Amino acid sequence: MRQESPAAPEHAQPLVPPEKGLRVGAAKADITPEDLTGLHPMPGAFSGVHDPLHLRALYLGDAVTEVALVSLDLIEAGDVTPLRERVERELGIPADHVVVTATHTHNAPRIADVSPGALAHAGGPESAAYTETVYARIVAALRRARATARPARFGVGTGTADVNVNREVFQDGRWSLGHNPDGPSDKTVWVLKFEDLHGAPIAVLVNYAVHPTVVFGTSEVSGDLAGAACRHIEEVLHDAHPGSGAVALWTPGPLGDQAPRIDLGVPFGTAPDERRKARAYAAMEAQGLIVGAEALRVADGIETPTSDDILLEARQRTVLCPAKSGQDVMETMRQDRSDTVPLRLSLIRLGDVAVTGVSGEVVTEIWRRLRDRSPLARTLLVSIANDRIGYLADDARFDRPVHSVNGCPVRRGYAEDAIVDGLLEMIAASSVTRLAEGTR
Repeated sequence: MRQESPAAPEHAQPLVPPEKGLRVGAAKADITPEDLTGLHPMPGAFSGVHDPLHLRALYLGDAVTEVALVSLDLIEAGDVTPLRERVERELGIPADHVVVTATHTHNAPRIADVSPGALAHAGGPESAAYTETVYARIVAALRRARATARPARFGVGTGTADVNVNREVFQDGRWSLGHNPDGPSDKTVWVLKFEDLHGAPIAVLVNYAVHPTVVFGTSEVSGDLAGAACRHIEEVLHDAHPGSGAVALWTPGPLGDQAPRIDLGVPFGTAPDERRKARAYAAMEAQGLIVGAEALRVADGIETPTSDDILLEARQRTVLCPAKSGQDVMETMRQDRSDTVPLRLSLIRLGDVAVTGVSGEVVTEIWRRLRDRSPLARTLLVSIANDRIGYLADDARFDRPVHSVNGCPVRRGYAEDAIVDGLLEMIAASSVTRLAEGTR
């Protein structure tokens, strides 16, 4: 059963100036917990902080529409509906125009509640308190991003980085997690570049499919390779444009079956050795540098034409899918009994670019089907968008007891079609809206 999200209330009016053209703002805030007690999402505890965690917020607006996209250096964000509704109440940005994702670094806490039927790492009271702290900082960051938004232009480009590898391996008579270089793996580095009309960078959005688990098991808080990539991009942009405050946002692509190519992390549950930890962090920085440097190379070649007629639109949809129980999942995974599980879909349409979002860890084959059928060649997919209900496996994969099937909370025959058909319908509806509105 599909449920269209309700329209924004009449009082939630855009607060941008009534003028044509895109306006863009970005902000960044530290979300490193001051007290790490009870915040490790998996068995064990954090022993310290290796590198800080951040949230990065992107604001897009024109005379008609306001949109917000937030990326968090966290393992996952559950049902963020209360946050999106708070953004609507306090800032007037419609809840259906707010997309929140997590980089999925496994060396960071989680936030928000677990949806009914979802398979996710449950948090305790410490996680609930941390969630409220992060929510407040997200709202404050979006407020700053909108207050500093300025006339802007944008462009999109793609590159490649061989940092990911399929992780579903059949060995010793069973399926397990490892490195499968022959398995499907999308190496595309998507880059959206936003700059002001004078050419100063505002934000770079990166989309790539990999689990940031290079330093998993070190017991130290870290943004892992996603955080390293963003640091590199921001440092280079700040050196080239002092005072610009440019922000790099990492969004996870179809990472449900993707591991980092070089993973020197400490085996989970073992005492970390300092020399091994040092090698793991070196591998983290190296792979983050590869993706970050490729994103900068792509960004340098992107043309950003100015246009007063860029379609800016956002919409969301929730599809209730028949739920199934997880099998052979970690003991910290929680799944409340429910006949259905909410699959949340989102779309941010920016000209001929479709930034689609799905509330789980999407596997490569679902993404390829969406890519091949989309009417927009520039269609990218963001996993863990506005919720993390579990892995989302394609139907054919259910013939194998792989990790992404065991951890999928949706019965076979539902998730793949719901994702692909639902997002295609949303893209088509955005095109109809543009035709109905005419040239702005």
